[in-house]
Amino acid sequence: MTRRREESVVDRDRTHTDDPLHHLRLGAGDTLRAAVAFADRMALRRSVRDFSGEPIPDGVIEAAVRAAASAPSGANIQPWRFVVVTSPARKRRLRVAAEAEEREFYTRRAPAEWLDALAPIGTDWHKPFLETAPAVIVVFEVHQGPRSPKPYYVKESVGIAVGLLIAALHHAGLATLTHTPSPMRFLNEVCGRPPEERPNVVIPVGYPAAGARVPALTRKPLDEVLIRC
Repeated sequence: MTRRREESVVDRDRTHTDDPLHHLRLGAGDTLRAAVAFADRMALRRSVRDFSGEPIPDGVIEAAVRAAASAPSGANIQPWRFVVVTSPARKRRLRVAAEAEEREFYTRRAPAEWLDALAPIGTDWHKPFLETAPAVIVVFEVHQGPRSPKPYYVKESVGIAVGLLIAALHHAGLATLTHTPSPMRFLNEVCGRPPEERPNVVIPVGYPAAGARVPALTRKPLDEVLIRC
């Protein structure tokens, strides 16, 4: 090992610190029960497009975002921002801009194969849920910029955080939808975010409307998605 290499190792060791691990370990029976209970609860999760205007209790979104922000990330850079939109005027702007992009997608941009795949879900360019949901969370990826360091594995890190966010909101009894208009750069202007932040997904949040319905879809069986080797 060269002297330069030795010095780099020493420098890295000097900046590295450890904390004790606080880990909740359950007994074998409780571990299985917890896993099954969580899986059963998450199996009831569905993407919802019909929202009630009922307000979300104070502190719920903050707790869900705190759970999302506990996600692992490349080099612990934590390259995410969760912008919570509740202003009716701003939600209206968001809907108008999103529908303009979605209208282009459904009428001009999308190939027939893609439209055929979407047909069983029954979606089109109309996005009223962007206004009717009491809150819309716009998740941004934070890339390198004047106020942010270079991130690593951005999409992977933000994807894990979004998964935790959806799970936390569902666990709290709320409904969500993952909406990804394309392109999404208009969200920077609507949300007042700098250019180094890039929109990843739009998540309307709230209680389902009375009588809300969802597409009759099925999930793949476990033996098709779980492979042991």
